[in-house]
Amino acid sequence: MKISIERAALLKAVAQAQSVVERRNTIPILANVLIEAEGATASFRATDLDIEVVDRAPAMVERAGATTVSAVMLHEIVRKLPDGALVSLADDPATGRLSVQAGRSHFNLATLPREDFPVMTTTEYSANFSAPAPMLRRLFDKSKFAISTEETRYYLNGVYMHVSQGDSGPVLRCVATDGHRLARIDAPLPEGAAGMPGVIVPRKTVGEMRKLLEDDEAVIAVSVSETKVRFATPTITLTSKVIDGTFPDYTRVIPVGNTRRLEVDAAEFARAVDRVATVSSERSRAVKLSLDEDRLVLSVNAPDAGAAEEELAVAYSDDRLEIGFNAKYLLEIASQVDRENAVFLFNSSGDPTLMREGNDTSAVYVVMPMRV
Repeated sequence: MKISIERAALLKAVAQAQSVVERRNTIPILANVLIEAEGATASFRATDLDIEVVDRAPAMVERAGATTVSAVMLHEIVRKLPDGALVSLADDPATGRLSVQAGRSHFNLATLPREDFPVMTTTEYSANFSAPAPMLRRLFDKSKFAISTEETRYYLNGVYMHVSQGDSGPVLRCVATDGHRLARIDAPLPEGAAGMPGVIVPRKTVGEMRKLLEDDEAVIAVSVSETKVRFATPTITLTSKVIDGTFPDYTRVIPVGNTRRLEVDAAEFARAVDRVATVSSERSRAVKLSLDEDRLVLSVNAPDAGAAEEELAVAYSDDRLEIGFNAKYLLEIASQVDRENAVFLFNSSGDPTLMREGNDTSAVYVVMPMRV
């Protein structure tokens, strides 16, 4: 194999590949990226056996072929090369080395046989549809903060993507929860997605997929089966196993009878929570919300550190209420609001609270209160 490729194109492809590679693994080939050159394209494939990413880049292919080389090492080399450099990659099977050359820089890297590289088996996908990048970005960005990190409840370690019934018809819905807070985000159902099985997309996949969604003009081809999910642009294909488990019935924890309504400027609220939470040494310390007629008082009382209090003008006309929340959870939920105002719906100080953006019900958040 012998190819020449622009540094920028090579860096982008190798960066995507090396981010999938697990730093600590016992199988040497999994630390490598599989480079395949044919026609006028070079493809770079990496896997951790759960996720596989393939990034294609235009290249001048002098000699077609394939080899595998350390993904992290190749990425570091290319990253340190000067902008605009033309990089030459040449594989010598006799010595088991890959020559990397750019200008006066020359590197010889150890390779492993391409036959040893595990390629993810192809699956028959039961649903195939296309969705604009901004729509998928919103679904996953607004829900991922609520993914659980608890390994014992592995079925909560991802975002549950499924078809559901929204206020005005069927929707593509993403839900994540860790038992303390929940995010439920809806988007119009894309054509072809109706028969899609519900799948739990793992946390790492959500992070990797985010890189495909940067371009607002991009249209993502999504394929879903019971065991795998695939997101593809014309140049990048990301295939992932889904979490094998049953996502709990989240509809039971979304309160429907909360009538006490608080409307507040979301950015102002987030800044005030952040300020009063400074007093608490632990980020999980409760922030108390004291609600009265058009008035909200946020307070923190940390006996070992001190106390803080801040008052905000809000729209609230129900009975007096005092309720406590984890400061970190409040901040994360408030930071999801794209519009000016956040609407909180309370029942009592011991019941889950609902939050949404104005009257928009396509993004709904639930947070459990704390004792204060």
